[in-house]
Amino acid sequence: MIRTIIIDDEQNGRELLSKLLVRYFDNKIVVLDTCDSVKKGVNAINKHNPDIVFLDIQMPNENGFELFKYFDKINFEVIFTTAHKDYAIDAVRHSALDYLLKPISYIDLMSSIKRFENNRDAFKRQERISLLLESLSSDNISFNKVALPTNRGYELQKLGNILYCEADSNYCKIICIDGKELLLSKTLKYVEELLANELFFRIHKSYLVNLNYITKFDKIDDLKITLTNGAQLPVSVRKKEQFLNAILNNK
Repeated sequence: MIRTIIIDDEQNGRELLSKLLVRYFDNKIVVLDTCDSVKKGVNAINKHNPDIVFLDIQMPNENGFELFKYFDKINFEVIFTTAHKDYAIDAVRHSALDYLLKPISYIDLMSSIKRFENNRDAFKRQERISLLLESLSSDNISFNKVALPTNRGYELQKLGNILYCEADSNYCKIICIDGKELLLSKTLKYVEELLANELFFRIHKSYLVNLNYITKFDKIDDLKITLTNGAQLPVSVRKKEQFLNAILNNK
């Protein structure tokens, strides 16, 4: 059985999630405790040693992120719950951590449970939590690193190290400036949303590029760009004007 704890300051939130888990996952999940504060959650974690902690972000006194300061090592997986999709959620996504938007649906909850079951042996929790806290402590809302999901677990990369991304069916290939290539079990659309940043632009249905590494744009013959490593990539006609605006305005 998967052992879980729910931490949420709102009683309705705790009760709804508990009911969903009992109703749909009674054969594989047990709710060990529900807590209305980070302090009580810390005590429950130390007592029960759960596999998953469902952790609300917005709470009075201490928000959900404060939980991690009480542990030297994170031995449980965290699934954040929140009613708001804001900067904090962007930080969670870049750290390859899971989250559920309230009101929580059965479909989203099932997806989170499946992700946990499929990847529980490959998680590098400590690295991803550290990346999350690093992002949250930044003075600005830009992200310098991202956790990329590979078939072996997660690869932490600086955004500036990514040269371009190429669609490969339901996978995505990441090419780095040092020549390293990573194959992600995600679509290019997923990666585009993950890397949503002024650095990157979708030039074609198959390519997402780092604007900093473009050395030439040929708009006379076939539309194409040349990158610092010599690679030449096509630019789709419908992306031409938007792409020109991006490089000319340095967006």
